[in-house]
Amino acid sequence: MTAAERLTVELGDELNEMASRGTLKDLRVYESPQGPEVRLRGLGEVLVLSSNDYLGMAANPRVIEAGVEALRTYGAGTASVRFICGLFEPHIELERDLADFLGTGASLTYVSCWTANHAILDALSDQETHIFSDELNHASIIDAMKLARPGGKSIYPHSDMEALEAALIEHAGVKRKLVVTDGVFSMEGDLAPLPRMVELCEEHDAVLIVDDSHGLGVMGETGRGTAEHFGLHGRVDIITGTLGKALGGGAGGFVAGSEELCEVLEQRSRPQLFSNGLPPTVAGSARQALIELREHPELVARLRENTATYRRLLTEAGFDPIPGDSAIVPVLVGETARAIEISRAMLEDGVFVTGFGYPVVPEGTARIRSQISAAMENGQLERAVATMLSATQRVGSAVGPSPI
Repeated sequence: MTAAERLTVELGDELNEMASRGTLKDLRVYESPQGPEVRLRGLGEVLVLSSNDYLGMAANPRVIEAGVEALRTYGAGTASVRFICGLFEPHIELERDLADFLGTGASLTYVSCWTANHAILDALSDQETHIFSDELNHASIIDAMKLARPGGKSIYPHSDMEALEAALIEHAGVKRKLVVTDGVFSMEGDLAPLPRMVELCEEHDAVLIVDDSHGLGVMGETGRGTAEHFGLHGRVDIITGTLGKALGGGAGGFVAGSEELCEVLEQRSRPQLFSNGLPPTVAGSARQALIELREHPELVARLRENTATYRRLLTEAGFDPIPGDSAIVPVLVGETARAIEISRAMLEDGVFVTGFGYPVVPEGTARIRSQISAAMENGQLERAVATMLSATQRVGSAVGPSPI
């Protein structure tokens, strides 16, 4: 047996073990645009609670047309990286509008927020840099810290500001201190304590970096994100985020900060130097989604109302969702296999929602994570809760109270 053949056998055994434990993930294929209700291959019409399309922009006709027009005008792709082949007008317009919306001097787009997080931490880190990171930060931040290889790093307990303050005091002599956090934590749906974080960074001469992927378009009266929610618009030093959630569900990410920061990133961040830029069609769609958000802030209010309604319906049905102000509403169900089984049972009844378990979340804290959209109607929310109740009853064992 060759090494490649042996590897294939080992990987097959690993997949079989996942299947036997009930933790093997199923991937579904869409046959319609993203939205509250979609058509899945082999399953027909289903209600979607797994999407990051918080504002219903993915199927917005004006967002779609902006992407199509950019495709017609500028072609399918950039063909290379910026410093070799340059960029297109849709990139310039999008980056200008993002910076203006977020209250920063400039912004710079990347092919994903994953690469944007890698870019910022790698470009700003050296042996005189110390990174302070929440233990529940997104995997892209965790991996970015490993690749950045700063002089030191401190991982503080989730949202524990006393621990963060102690770490900042302990490393007061470090030349560059970077505090990095999710704005909205995707598995819990809770928010970073930004008011205290801003205070601590100002007191201890640290730079605050917020990944607001699940906050942009969701939090704040006008959807400007978690900083606006806390009355801190313009006081977060660096914001990273995605264009693939509230802004139309396409690809792409960005870094927003000072003009000098974005110029340095463009000059030396590795994901910018060695990866193609956004396809013009994605830049066009995302910019139009941002225009829609600015012109229709009532979408954010509608999202907030839908989320409150869904939480109320869950509570009335006997569930205990993890508290939070975002559009992410998780219900803990215990073990990974149970979360997957409940999600499969719900899909049988026409509701598509994903069960999350280990290693995405810690052992024993598997959950059904719903993500609400401004495009949903009350009847759809009621149907979702009724389906979850029926599915958990069929799978067995009542859902206990949340430990968080």
